[in-house]
Amino acid sequence: MTEAEIQDTALHGTAAPAKAHAEGQQHPIRLYLVVWGWLFVLSACSYAVDYFGLQGHLRWALIVTLMLLKAGLIVAVFMHMAWERLALAYAILVPPLLIMVFVAIMVIESDYTELTRVLSFGAGR
Repeated sequence: MTEAEIQDTALHGTAAPAKAHAEGQQHPIRLYLVVWGWLFVLSACSYAVDYFGLQGHLRWALIVTLMLLKAGLIVAVFMHMAWERLALAYAILVPPLLIMVFVAIMVIESDYTELTRVLSFGAGR
């Protein structure tokens, strides 16, 4: 064993080579170009929704879906979440998901509150 391996074993409890720590994780440029291409296609689809004049719930469903797909690609590849430990991914992704659930609950509650007020007090003039 070399002295660097002995120090690494003493510090980390394993005999991992010091070379792996120095180099870091390298991803092929092709991966980034493919993701960039998908982001371009998804953005073009977002603009196409407005260009073709879609309205109502279909428009917003498509825009939000395309937005979430783009955000997922960016987080997974450019923020390197696809290669992180599951615990770290949960620590970063679960709180925003819980916030969205709580917002949905508040929207449902507000609709119920509005309905009960309209039924109790009548429509305001």
